[in-house]
Amino acid sequence: MNPKVRIAIAGVGNCASSLVQGLNYYAGSNAEAATGLMNPNIGAYGVADVEVVAAFDVDPRKIGRPLHEAIFAGANCTTVFQQDIADTGVIVQMGPVLDGVASHFADYPDRMAIRAADQEPVDVAAELKRTRADVLVNFVPVGSELAARHYANACLASGTAMVNCVPVFIASDPAFAEAFRSRGLPIVGDDIKSQFGATILHRILARNMADRGVRLTHTYQLNTGGNTDFLNMLERSRLESKKISKTESVQSQLDTRLHDDDIHVGPSDFVPWQRDNKLCFLRMEWEGFGGVPMHVEARLSVEDSPNSAGVVIDAIRCAKLALDRGEGGPLFAISSYTMKHPPVQLRDSEAYDAVQRYIAHPGNERPLGV
Repeated sequence: MNPKVRIAIAGVGNCASSLVQGLNYYAGSNAEAATGLMNPNIGAYGVADVEVVAAFDVDPRKIGRPLHEAIFAGANCTTVFQQDIADTGVIVQMGPVLDGVASHFADYPDRMAIRAADQEPVDVAAELKRTRADVLVNFVPVGSELAARHYANACLASGTAMVNCVPVFIASDPAFAEAFRSRGLPIVGDDIKSQFGATILHRILARNMADRGVRLTHTYQLNTGGNTDFLNMLERSRLESKKISKTESVQSQLDTRLHDDDIHVGPSDFVPWQRDNKLCFLRMEWEGFGGVPMHVEARLSVEDSPNSAGVVIDAIRCAKLALDRGEGGPLFAISSYTMKHPPVQLRDSEAYDAVQRYIAHPGNERPLGV
């Protein structure tokens, strides 16, 4: 077994910045006593055992730069909670553009403008092999269907596990699931569910209402933010899979599905000055005892990218654990725990228990992670 977890990163944006900052933040510390971790150790792996060996992007402000500089370059605007970032020698390489840059990005000046570099992309599969990456973490923008699939195929060609953090359905796609299974490669996906964010809050309230006998009648979740993720989603054609992912994550917690007209879950608008701060406006209406109508409204404010990095670090280490155990295909328990659109949806408490059992007991996963 490799005592390290060697990862490659596709998309050096805000989420990658928070992840790399976190690897340095927890390095050399007593992780069990540190705040912000769901699982300080997973099997033999602590956070300090994760190391980045390759990185890909298309932004000319990042390509050719050392990773420890690139995570603060371009349109990246997330909170800097770790200033001292080790120089690991990783240089950001040109990835495939495909559909990774929305056309309207070029209309925005200065900080938010993103234009693809005029360079030939590297052979991603060859680089994954050369660097001996164990796991590729996919952070390409929402709506980048072709780019996400390109990285998935590169994983299959190179023998690399994958953590798919974006709402392109790969782990939950039967054809890709079978391809990863037949190659003996683990995949965790799809669409990262933040450590404690809008999706978790919405799911918890929806499930609790069902458990307590009230009937949810209408609900919406509106989100605003000022990072490139929200800017990217101004192009409505890139939103289809994102809306499906977020909506199904909430619907899965209900005993009776809401009619499509009675539920709205999705991004609302791009507000530049919010930067990486995400605001969620949540409303839920229900009928209680005697059919009496009631409602709740909530406002949630989170830093979007650190919120996701706290989850990705567990998905990465579970993927490596599966590699060590010789398991391939979708990892049902950790996918349900960390992703909005996993192959199998579980209640969050059930997913937590399934992950703990999976970490403690080697063996192939079964469809419910139990």
